[in-house]
Amino acid sequence: MNVKEATGISNGSFSTSFSGMFKQTTLAYLFDIAGLVAGFLIAYQLDVFKLSHWALALFPALISTRIINGLLSGRLSTALHLGTINPRFFGNTKTFRNLVYAIIVLTLVTSLAVSAISLFFGYLLWGITVADFSAIFLVMISTLAIGLLFSAVTIKVAFLSFTRGLDPDIVVYPVISTGVIIFVTLCYVGVLNLFFYLPFLGRLLLLAICLAQAALAVYVLLIAKKEFEFQRTLRESLLMLLLAAVIVTLTGTIFRGFARTAEEHAVSVYPALITIYIALINNISNVGSVVGSTANTKLALGLLKPTFSSITDHAKNITSAWLASFLIFIVLAGISLGINQVYSPPNIAGFIAIVALANILAVIGIVIVSYGIAIITFRRGLNPENFVIPIVISIATLITSAALLAALFAIG
Repeated sequence: MNVKEATGISNGSFSTSFSGMFKQTTLAYLFDIAGLVAGFLIAYQLDVFKLSHWALALFPALISTRIINGLLSGRLSTALHLGTINPRFFGNTKTFRNLVYAIIVLTLVTSLAVSAISLFFGYLLWGITVADFSAIFLVMISTLAIGLLFSAVTIKVAFLSFTRGLDPDIVVYPVISTGVIIFVTLCYVGVLNLFFYLPFLGRLLLLAICLAQAALAVYVLLIAKKEFEFQRTLRESLLMLLLAAVIVTLTGTIFRGFARTAEEHAVSVYPALITIYIALINNISNVGSVVGSTANTKLALGLLKPTFSSITDHAKNITSAWLASFLIFIVLAGISLGINQVYSPPNIAGFIAIVALANILAVIGIVIVSYGIAIITFRRGLNPENFVIPIVISIATLITSAALLAALFAIG
């Protein structure tokens, strides 16, 4: 299968119809509904989160580290289109092996960076003490080390979507991002229970997991350090991941601030807003990943000019991504209202208006960011896949939170 056949390209443009894009994107976004499970897990285990100053504030930063899986899915999608990676686990190309090696090392680096930055902001804003430092490092590194197992799921979804004739740029990240959130939440809840309720054996097990992750990363560095693709992925990704670590660490403080504002200004629908908060963030990051990944592939194939004005040539992808997102926002709003037993017509109308306006504002913001990064990185000769999705995922929380706050104040 040649590149045009693999990507569905004909006559210089993506032959996939608008309705086809909309259906694929909506299908992928439907997985965002499952993101509500993460909220239920937190609510069910709320007692364990109250055992420390940092446990709840660290949670948004942890789920934002799905940037690793975002980076993996973005690189896989484009590589599958270009034929540099084959859709199979074994007997694959050197490009595939180097990508897996890089993900192992980047996971450890990201967990160390987020832990260190969390200590700084936590000391200033969360009320943590020096005694909490070792705990945060142990919990963060062990949680993400276990979460690394989900990379196998990301790879499998990419391979399946490609072999089934779907566009992995549209399908893969939206599908796996919700799974990552649920899986990391389960890991985090499990790690916290081990840390607090089994203070000796539990912490000894977590330490063993951390050491195993460190040993694996060192082994990978030794066997792949001379590989050009491995070096390039690390070099280009590290800077963005460190920047993303700063951004995602702020999300804990933003989460607390949003909760207080929502409770003060929208008391009647406050529980409903909190219930879908993470799911909305996840959906907006999915919009950014779809817009950015499809733009990356078009740029790589020469079907899109590397200028911001060429965004009009990408309008079909952007519009289908937005309409699917808007639909999912309304569906999530309805489910949340039902779960939280909000039946008053004025409250229902106000809540849906807040969610709808937030969607429009957030999509505008994330489209500008994702498309702009794709163009800038491509023009500078960098690999956009190392930048677009990591930045989109990390900044989606800020954009969605700001959009919700703006909609809250506008609708009242």
